[in-house]
Amino acid sequence: MESKFYEEDKLLVFKITDEIDDCSVQKIRRRADYEMERYMPKRVVFDFDSVTFMDSAGIGMIIGRYKFANMIGAKLEVSKLTQSVKRIFEMSGILKLIPVAHDIEQDAQVF
Repeated sequence: MESKFYEEDKLLVFKITDEIDDCSVQKIRRRADYEMERYMPKRVVFDFDSVTFMDSAGIGMIIGRYKFANMIGAKLEVSKLTQSVKRIFEMSGILKLIPVAHDIEQDAQVF
């Protein structure tokens, strides 16, 4: 997982580059929590562009990061959902809770 913080926008972007399963979730969770505490962003975006597989552990990880972001006063969003990830998010109902960011490139000129 790669992360980038944009000071002027208080935006923290996590680009997930691994499959999201029970083994990788612990690493992603620890890194995301550390980075969110470190930077105290106003907006956190998880980029799923490179994710080829995600199971139920990934749903729990995203919901946990959503709660953590709310605790520190940040908004959490997801972006660039692959078809398989989007299907899982739709079935689980996460997209009713967490918005999809469509314009992070324009917002902070990231990537």
